[in-house]
Amino acid sequence: MLKFNEEKQVESVNGALQLRGSIEKIVDEIYAAGFDNIFYLGIGGTYASSMQAVTYITGKSALPVYVENAAEYLTTGNRKLTSKSVVIISSVTGSTEEMVRAVSQVKEIGARILGFIDVKDTPLAQSVDYLISYPANEQIKFFMVADRFMFNNGDFPQYEQFYKELDEHLAIALVEAEKAADSFGMKFAQDHKDDSMHYFIGAGNQWGAVYSYAMCYWEEQHWLRSKSIHSSEFFHGTLEVIDRDTAVTLFIGEDEQRPLSERVAEFLPRVCSRYTIIDTKDYELKGISPEFRGRISHLVLRAITSRIDAYVEKLNCHPMEIRRYYRQLKY
Repeated sequence: MLKFNEEKQVESVNGALQLRGSIEKIVDEIYAAGFDNIFYLGIGGTYASSMQAVTYITGKSALPVYVENAAEYLTTGNRKLTSKSVVIISSVTGSTEEMVRAVSQVKEIGARILGFIDVKDTPLAQSVDYLISYPANEQIKFFMVADRFMFNNGDFPQYEQFYKELDEHLAIALVEAEKAADSFGMKFAQDHKDDSMHYFIGAGNQWGAVYSYAMCYWEEQHWLRSKSIHSSEFFHGTLEVIDRDTAVTLFIGEDEQRPLSERVAEFLPRVCSRYTIIDTKDYELKGISPEFRGRISHLVLRAITSRIDAYVEKLNCHPMEIRRYYRQLKY
């Protein structure tokens, strides 16, 4: 398998899960002190992860939670974000311009900031009130915060059982999903590496991942044109540009919004011959109870798409690390 190190991936996921004690301590302190709103603040890929976390919470809790785009916040602000608010951020480099400036404005307001910053000696890391520095696994970290807030709010009574299963089984379940998807990923890459346009569709806690996959992976890293569409919006415009030869991939998860994607799945065969359906139900996830599978559908999606990415990169002879413009030019 290309770009696959089972031992390293298991260690990475388990290492992220071991952050739970630190996250619980921080979230418990914030919850006990009180807050008016919770904001997930991001840009690009971190905005996508923020959308996933907020969708996840909204479907399960009445907690006042919002997603905020850092660049939009810099121009528009948000009157709901006050000195009593909690802001959750993530950054790999700790230097993304929009995030640095937005966090500076948030600090002026006086809101508390929990930051997952991979590089702990950056100005952004030094700006947050609560810092956790651990590489990768952004979505796991964001969702652990969400789960602890919901637990404190009485919305997640199965919290301890859920994390017992994740601690014991998640890392292996995800690498097994990746192994199971390898031949599929190779065939998908062979079929779509030269697409002039590719539509990616999804819903629920997968929507942010679909949005990110189209923009941050296919556009930014593979230099392939793509568009992401929420399953709920597909029937309000996009369906009219789908024809026999349009490349379409539909991701179906197992959370509350699954029926939205199932509706798209029923329609696509009528008008398209180049559609692909990726359903997390097709992957075993040994050790994870059925009632918890929907909570980690987005992680399964990433395991599958990582196989696609490895083969698109190989077949197109284009290293995913190369950028033409991003951080290469001033803009």
